[in-house]
Amino acid sequence: MAELTGRSPMKSPGRPSTRREIERLFWGEITKGLTSEDAAVAVGAAPAVGTRWFRHAGGMPQINLTVSGRYLSFAEREEIALLRVQGAGIRDIAGRLGRSPSTISRELRRNAATRGGRLEYRASVAQWKADLVAGRPKEAKLAANERLREYVQDRLLGVIRAPDGRALPGPQVPEWKGRNKPHRNDRRWANAWSPEQISARLKIDFPEDESMRISHEAIYQALYVESRGGLKRELVACLRTGRALRVPRARSRNKSGGHVTAEVLINQRPAEATDRAVPGHWEGDLIIGLNRSAVGTLVERTTRYTMLVHLPRAEGYGTIPRTKNGPALAGYGAVAMKDALAATMATLPDQLRRSLTWDRGKELSAHAQLTVETGLPVYFADPHSPWQRATNENTNGLLRQYFPKGTDLSRWGTDELTAIAAVLNSRPRKTLGWKTPAEALDEHLQSAQPSVATTG
Repeated sequence: MAELTGRSPMKSPGRPSTRREIERLFWGEITKGLTSEDAAVAVGAAPAVGTRWFRHAGGMPQINLTVSGRYLSFAEREEIALLRVQGAGIRDIAGRLGRSPSTISRELRRNAATRGGRLEYRASVAQWKADLVAGRPKEAKLAANERLREYVQDRLLGVIRAPDGRALPGPQVPEWKGRNKPHRNDRRWANAWSPEQISARLKIDFPEDESMRISHEAIYQALYVESRGGLKRELVACLRTGRALRVPRARSRNKSGGHVTAEVLINQRPAEATDRAVPGHWEGDLIIGLNRSAVGTLVERTTRYTMLVHLPRAEGYGTIPRTKNGPALAGYGAVAMKDALAATMATLPDQLRRSLTWDRGKELSAHAQLTVETGLPVYFADPHSPWQRATNENTNGLLRQYFPKGTDLSRWGTDELTAIAAVLNSRPRKTLGWKTPAEALDEHLQSAQPSVATTG
């Protein structure tokens, strides 16, 4: 049979699987937002088949959704089989299909069924054979390049360290079981660079080494697709989304108070803060945790430099009953918030204390006193307008990987907060030309230093 077909023996896996054309239609339905079960039913496949396709591919289509016209389709193979049974010759079949006679001859010889000891052309078997040889497996770059793989893994899973160099294990998390990130529970602490950050930073760290190059899509495939290899699937828990499978994006859809007056509205903020031309303008907010715990976040608009504000609970929290108009013991009352922000901003030079934009939370109702003590003007965003503090909202989303909703944030002290801020400040940012916020801030501080005249 190998001599007759011109192809090495092919071991049959049993009943031919669903055609790749059906799988292409399935992924087309997935891109419309259908679930794997509904997409399978829409193309005439069993729901279980659609679920298997989706999970084995990690939520990513591994075949081209469009097929070049140079390849025979299943409809053409059915036509070839029908005409062959009717006794049509190769040139006659080629003329009717608009194909070259050599294409038809090769198809009849190479993809014919051979089980009966003779060549017999059947469309379903021919399509199965064509699909089987169409996949040309290639070793993943991360599987072949150990140095590159270690670099990528370290940026995804690297250990977080305190300022003195100690490794911080973070919270205890259960073993990964192939599911999405836990809901309102601790997540593993890691460097957690995004694949795009890793891909772009390789060009900066290894400018002369072309072997240290990989696209962000190749990293995603190594994480999500079982057959790609190179990276362990559990590393998807280090991605920002924490999804076990890639899924189509879902569409996602604060209250003014008496402390916000016309003089401190965002439209009164200097124009230089809006265009991000001059560093020193900050955006701030709170990350709220379980049991009325919170962490303050400050992000510089130009360099995206992040500072985390420790808000320890006051003495008596949990023992003194809560009373109306009583002292705020949770750590982010107006006075406590003002003192914590003043202490944090005091660590910055004057040129980096130009303004602070906050949402309309009551925690900053003592903003006037904060301005008097620090000289830092405070402005408030409009109601229901998070895009006016987009840099801070984005950073809070990044921080939720380390401080998930539904967890007690009072567990973490100044060392842990400093370490997490250092992780964010050492990640390359696309908007900064793949520099890190720490590098961008350092460049600004060095350029702002007055030159010293030297004498001979």
